[in-house]
Amino acid sequence: MKLIIPIDVAAELEPKLPDDVVVVRADSEGNLDGDATDAEVYYSWFLLKPTTLQRILASAPQLRWHHAPNAGVNHIITPKYIERNLILTNGAGVHAIPIAEFVIGYMLSYAKQLPRLQKLHTQHRWQRGFQIEELLDKTLLIIGAGEIGQEIAVRAKAFGMRILGSRRHPQPLPNFEKVVGANEWKPLLSEADYVVVATPLTWETKGMIDDEVFQLMRSHAYLINIARGAIVDESALTKALQAGKIAGAALDTVFTEPLPAESPLWLLPNLFITPHCSAHSPRTKERSLALFLDNLTRYRQGQPLRNIVDQTAGY
Repeated sequence: MKLIIPIDVAAELEPKLPDDVVVVRADSEGNLDGDATDAEVYYSWFLLKPTTLQRILASAPQLRWHHAPNAGVNHIITPKYIERNLILTNGAGVHAIPIAEFVIGYMLSYAKQLPRLQKLHTQHRWQRGFQIEELLDKTLLIIGAGEIGQEIAVRAKAFGMRILGSRRHPQPLPNFEKVVGANEWKPLLSEADYVVVATPLTWETKGMIDDEVFQLMRSHAYLINIARGAIVDESALTKALQAGKIAGAALDTVFTEPLPAESPLWLLPNLFITPHCSAHSPRTKERSLALFLDNLTRYRQGQPLRNIVDQTAGY
């Protein structure tokens, strides 16, 4: 069988492939170093450009399965892509651990007033008297209790937090006190001290963190978005932060990336912006390759693949 892989992972991946697998390498622009007309499988890489994907699909008419290492695949699923009727799998879970650790970091930074303490340090000022909180007994609402949400819950539970969650198909989950349906989380906002957005970007979730949500949140609550920037209405967030509707927020992702230097978001004192880096880890590539290789074995043996994307739902 023939397999298209990105040049970025060729050195690590090729020695682990079965001897009868023929490899065609693709660069970031979709240029191939061989004939892919009979290729069955395409393993793309992060930051896949639409033009690159189009070139690959045009070069591989016999393609049956596409594996994308990203958890979010909204940038891949277009009407033209759906017409190809490919099996699409994603990297859900590959980034769960580093993202979950980042979320704990955001909450600790807020609770322990670390930005304020760092500023005092740089000013050589020994100042006390302001409130520093604990995470113990605080309520955390995780909107999107998938693999990332569940890894967040594991770590938050270790701090003694009360954890609520939502997911498309609700079910009891370890570490969660309650898990509700994807459209049933708004009544829980009045209980939450921290709200984490960990849901995929779909047609249903785009802009769903809006004025209504901020009106329902507690005035001391803290919002964290480690999903996709388009899920949060940035205008509504700006107004909520300026008016004190919520106490603060951390955004690892924004609508326009990179965030322009002139964006007013940079100027909000109660907003912590990080450059979409919460998933970064030296072990990300290792986990991504392991998932793909496991799925390749399953594909060759006719077994169900892991992480098949529902292209209608968008994840």
